[in-house]
Amino acid sequence: MRKIPKTAELFDMTKTIAAELFEHSVYPWDILDDIGGFILKLGETLDPDKFERCGDDVWIAKSASVAASAEINGPCIIDENAEIRHCAYIRGKAIVGKGSVVGNSCEVKNAVIFDSVQVPHFNYVGDSVLGYKSHMGAGSVTSNVKSDKTLVTVKSEDEAVDTERKKMGAMLGDYVEVGCNSVLCPGTIVGRNSTVYPLSLVRGVVPENSIFKGGRGVFNKISN
Repeated sequence: MRKIPKTAELFDMTKTIAAELFEHSVYPWDILDDIGGFILKLGETLDPDKFERCGDDVWIAKSASVAASAEINGPCIIDENAEIRHCAYIRGKAIVGKGSVVGNSCEVKNAVIFDSVQVPHFNYVGDSVLGYKSHMGAGSVTSNVKSDKTLVTVKSEDEAVDTERKKMGAMLGDYVEVGCNSVLCPGTIVGRNSTVYPLSLVRGVVPENSIFKGGRGVFNKISN
């Protein structure tokens, strides 16, 4: 059976400053409407010896590296030792985890990026959650709105869940690898330790410990 993974099946909550945000979620997209308010609440509690407040609603760790050409809009938290590179654009309602990279010409909005995540080259991450040590290859994007603008339904082989959301990108579990120039369609879920081949068009659920190949997708289970 291939069911839709729930929050606890995708993420290690010790690897994000936003663990409290997920406490009452069943599925990870349950938190998408709450990211902005959570940041404003959490930001007020951050240690001023470790974080600098920039304006009313942006908190940047003093150990983080932020390029002068980057644009960061709030509400936003950039955690310790994160790297925001040249011409990165953070549109707001975003948490960038410890040691994570948002790179050249990448755009992030309404998203939680866990610790040690790599979003390094020409990526778009919107209305999405990226788990610990996940990596998006150059040019890979999360598509967060269906072409017909209808609400997003997350589907697996065995079930379908209506998210009641017009905007939802992708949920990547811990240690997911997404190949270059892949498109993750609205409502895509990729389970822990799985790999998406370059140039893939992905929709629905990719099971954990799997390899997704080709435009329509062929799943090969990774042997232990």
